[in-house]
Amino acid sequence: MSFDGRLLAGITVLAAVVQGRSFARAGEALGITTSGVSRSIARLEERLGIRLLDRTPRSVALTDEGKRFYEQVGPLLSTIADAANSVAGSAGAVRGRLRVDMDPYFSRLVLSGQIGSFLSKHPEIVLEMVTREHLSDLVTDGIDVAVRFGEPASDSMIARKLLETRVLTLASPQYIKKHGRPKDPNELSSHECIKFLDPVTARPYEWEFHAGRKILSVKTKGRLLLSDVGTMINECLAGAGVAQILSIGVQPLLSAGRLVDLFPDWPGEVFPLYALHPSRHHPPAKVRAFIDFALKAARAKNLEGSD
Repeated sequence: MSFDGRLLAGITVLAAVVQGRSFARAGEALGITTSGVSRSIARLEERLGIRLLDRTPRSVALTDEGKRFYEQVGPLLSTIADAANSVAGSAGAVRGRLRVDMDPYFSRLVLSGQIGSFLSKHPEIVLEMVTREHLSDLVTDGIDVAVRFGEPASDSMIARKLLETRVLTLASPQYIKKHGRPKDPNELSSHECIKFLDPVTARPYEWEFHAGRKILSVKTKGRLLLSDVGTMINECLAGAGVAQILSIGVQPLLSAGRLVDLFPDWPGEVFPLYALHPSRHHPPAKVRAFIDFALKAARAKNLEGSD
């Protein structure tokens, strides 16, 4: 297939549709009409001989063939933009719309209150940050970068580990006064434990305790199962039960004595935090800048919970 400018123009329009998730928003971003967007996509589909998008009155989504195509060409558009910036003498320029898929707990307890400083540092960035329990399909949803706890479920994304944070087993003084303090993790079988649901499997996480090379699995019971970390922390504070909570962000509660670390002799279990992006090429400057921002904020918050 010979290259021509119309092919690149069609791919640019496709990228705008993917990022805007609608023909109308793509048209606004590119300064063309919605019908112009539709005609450009139709020409590109005819040129490629495949259907790129499934269209309904309420949504636009990549087809399987469209997704495979966009996974290959999407990163190239970022490379072209970086090359253009380089020629213009601004290879490190951080600009444009940045779509971020963010873990709600990390957003609320770590980034909240600091995002303004990121925007002030990068005045040419428009940040669209979506928080949800489940990691979205980055390509289909036009996401530039995601920040998520846990090991990546797919090797189709580029993953950068930002840090590991300890898993603490906590209870409130009210709970301990009423039910007693367990001296050993195995005693938790007779305590009321707040279970946290894995957002991928919708099943409660198993409770483990690590000390050096020793790993202890403990069967726990509990009538409260939650998928929101904030609610779990509040219920633990209220004395509803024992909970396993990531140390990042809860150090002020421990320092104030509002929560108690029940098993400081089992400090070894950790949970990772990753930044994920779909491009297998060097990420754009705006993605690199946000990852650096998230890393700095996470490390500062995690250090609050370090011994």
